[in-house]
Amino acid sequence: MDQIIEQVSPTAELRTASKVRKSRWFRRDYQLYFLLMLPIVYFVLFKYVPMYGTAIAFQDYNLFKGISGSEWVGFENFTQLFAMSQFYQVVRNTLLLNLLDLLFSFPAPILLALLLNELRVVWFKKTAQTLLYLPHFISWIIIGGLVYQIFSNKGGLLNNLITSLGFEAVPFLTEKNHWLFVYLGTGIWQSAGWGTIIYLAALTGINRELYEAADVDGAGRWKKMRHITLPGIRSTIVVMLIMQLGHIMTIGFERPFVMGNTLVMDYSEVISTFVYKAGLQSAQFSLATAMGLFQAIVGLIFVVGANTIAKRMGEQGIY
Repeated sequence: MDQIIEQVSPTAELRTASKVRKSRWFRRDYQLYFLLMLPIVYFVLFKYVPMYGTAIAFQDYNLFKGISGSEWVGFENFTQLFAMSQFYQVVRNTLLLNLLDLLFSFPAPILLALLLNELRVVWFKKTAQTLLYLPHFISWIIIGGLVYQIFSNKGGLLNNLITSLGFEAVPFLTEKNHWLFVYLGTGIWQSAGWGTIIYLAALTGINRELYEAADVDGAGRWKKMRHITLPGIRSTIVVMLIMQLGHIMTIGFERPFVMGNTLVMDYSEVISTFVYKAGLQSAQFSLATAMGLFQAIVGLIFVVGANTIAKRMGEQGIY
């Protein structure tokens, strides 16, 4: 019996010491714990609680009966969804626009951060950063209005200039290939400056002694950028790439909705606009929820796959 007590006592003492340490940590850092409660409450209320609504994807949802009173139909909504020709069009368009954004918009903030990092005139660097950040804070409604004022076929600033030089007006917003270039260019202009913040922060973590050693060895700016700067932010680039791949099936509603029109629906009709039209305009709540759930599952697969590949390549990944 005494031996059993001796074996239990150290465990009990360790548990007591652990509780004392946790209590001491809470008393010391209670302000930080209270601050942490705000994002926790946000995620619980707006991210986890709404997951209950995914049950609608497996029901013949009736707005008046609610989720608990609606009839369960299993995977019938998904069968109906996959049988629609429009489903494959919106999935294709979502993948196309996101892949093009990944190809052109993803490198843009990296290049801007590298260029800003090379600036030595402080006031010019700060002014350039401010001007590059501003588009991020402009609503897509306002951006859409600016786009129509500049690229409209009739009365657009750019087409007025083109016709005044004796050339024919270019259908920037009514011909799908031209519209695609305007869509991508506008996205780069709106997001690239804000994305540089992350990479500029990563650049500050690079050891300055590496640059000093490179100067001693006679390395120029290009070689320092290639052999020190880019490897120094590689892990950040990989993490951002994984997160971007996780959103490969998720596309914002405002940008394609504001910039799209009936003449370019072959490219502008995406998952988010489909869900809006099916769910709110046509009241097909179950079908819209099924599409949203399909989108989330595909996004999860891309995140897990990209993270696994990154880890096998020796990078840290996101988890």
